[in-house]
Amino acid sequence: MPKRFRLTRRFPAAMTEDGYRRLKRFANEAGLNDGEALSFLFENFDSITDDEALGHRLRLFNAELEARKR
Repeated sequence: MPKRFRLTRRFPAAMTEDGYRRLKRFANEAGLNDGEALSFLFENFDSITDDEALGHRLRLFNAELEARKR
């Protein structure tokens, strides 16, 4: 029997404008609301990410982070 889908965890999240727009676009394309889209992404994180690409992108993001905060 499949697990029941309930959005039981809520947390305040701050996002960049680009990240928010991308989340909204993904949710819309997938026919999901924002919470469902985030749940899908995190529940399936390992199968939808490429370990090498993720590490590279994370290093780039971290390298640019200070400049982006200004």
